[in-house]
Amino acid sequence: MLRRIYFEWMRMGGSVRCYRVVLMALAIAFSVRMAAAAEVPADVLVKQVSQEVLTIVKKDKDIQSGNQQKIYGLVETKVLPHFDFARMTRLAVGRYWRRADTNQQHQLVDQFRTLLVRTYSSSLSNYQDQKIEYKPLIVVPGDTEVTVRTQVIQRGGPPIPVDYSMEKRPGGWKVYDIVIDGVSLVTNYRASFASEIRQGGISGLIQTLAKKNAALPNGG
Repeated sequence: MLRRIYFEWMRMGGSVRCYRVVLMALAIAFSVRMAAAAEVPADVLVKQVSQEVLTIVKKDKDIQSGNQQKIYGLVETKVLPHFDFARMTRLAVGRYWRRADTNQQHQLVDQFRTLLVRTYSSSLSNYQDQKIEYKPLIVVPGDTEVTVRTQVIQRGGPPIPVDYSMEKRPGGWKVYDIVIDGVSLVTNYRASFASEIRQGGISGLIQTLAKKNAALPNGG
């Protein structure tokens, strides 16, 4: 599993030193809860939930040992209601999004969501006691989109900036992109998605995502 994640990230242009941070950052971002989202500022929400999730990971031996069923259950419970997968998918597909009919758009969102959730579920067992610093949030009253800036402090390497792009929706703040050391998650996927679409069209991309998802652990 980790080798698959590693090569996928490298294929998309990521650096080796960002590999572990990619996994941890997504695990944190995927844990944002709806209950407090509408009432708590985006940066406070990220900090509170990050600390809670990392505390759970530190204490849960099953997660640390890589229990996929438990990890996937945790991610599914916290991710699916609180992450803007529709916007992420539109951004990742880019200009080709309008070529997809309604049914294909739904399939793209479902497959992309499954790919992200299943792939990065393993990140929860990859945590190695890195520290997170939170930057002051720059926001104007009434803003509905903000960037929550953090940096991950790791042993043996320089701090790595991790920025969360968030939008305030009727149900609260949702993450729609993560920028790690200057590299956007959705932009990286956009390049690989565009290549797949040029070769096999929208249906070809859907089939490729489905095959990748079928090859990943399903938590069962």
